[in-house]
Amino acid sequence: MLGLYLASTSPRRAELLRQIGVEFQPLAVSVDESVKPGEPPEVYVERLARAKAQAAQPMLTELMPYALGADTTVVLEGQILGKPNDREHGLDMLRALSGRTHRVLTAIALSSQQQCLSQWVATEVTFRRLSEAEIMAYWNTGEPRDKAGAYGIQGLGAVFVQHIQGSYSAVVGLPLCETAQLLNSLGIPCWEKATY
Repeated sequence: MLGLYLASTSPRRAELLRQIGVEFQPLAVSVDESVKPGEPPEVYVERLARAKAQAAQPMLTELMPYALGADTTVVLEGQILGKPNDREHGLDMLRALSGRTHRVLTAIALSSQQQCLSQWVATEVTFRRLSEAEIMAYWNTGEPRDKAGAYGIQGLGAVFVQHIQGSYSAVVGLPLCETAQLLNSLGIPCWEKATY
């Protein structure tokens, strides 16, 4: 079977890809995640997913011909909330999300030597109102420090989520329905080892 690189070292993305039975090899890539002036969030997140997949292109071979890249960002009133720079930045993001609905955008890109296919998915997430004590306590767990929007829906941050409309797995970091469709379009099967 032809191989796939996951152009990410995210344990969450790796776990999601394993969930749908896809065999892959993780590959650390480095891309500039700066937002360009005036860049819409949808364009930004898809550009980064493509950049990650394309950064893996030099590693592609006949036996490992594909690379999957992904990027996730939180958007509140049109403003991109990436990973927090420091404690105060993280606390400010959590305060801003408290009692409000935000969008989580996740883009995926599948690259070969010949082409790069990509798409993005939007999910709406509503937080209940958070107390200052909860915000501080959550930050002190360490979970928010490396997460877009300073929270993890698959972890302790789940207790803040009142409502979700869209793809849960996309909020975690990889929209499984769209990822499976993209992989299948290039002949990469899901659940190939599953037995029912």
